[in-house]
Amino acid sequence: MRIRKVFVLAGMAIGMAMQPAYTAGDPVEGERKAKTCLGCHGVEGYRNAYPSYHVPKLGGQHPQYIVSALKDYASGGRRHATMQIQAESLSEQDMQDIAAFFARSR
Repeated sequence: MRIRKVFVLAGMAIGMAMQPAYTAGDPVEGERKAKTCLGCHGVEGYRNAYPSYHVPKLGGQHPQYIVSALKDYASGGRRHATMQIQAESLSEQDMQDIAAFFARSR
């Protein structure tokens, strides 16, 4: 019974060690990485020139929504030329960090 517990605990430790490092974003790093984002998403009432639509403010948004949207832009699933270019340049960790920053900002 004792050996079984050791194997279970060892398996759990290995599983935790193998998880990706980006499971949570760093809002401090995210603030640094989001400087470009704030040029549009940080301007209250900002509208895109063409096609004309309101640019959403991201402060307070759920982090997984932001990560999902960035992945969709990067893959072409969501279409917006500027956002696609921006998202394609981001790593998974960048996306998590940016999402953590916006989730904490208002």
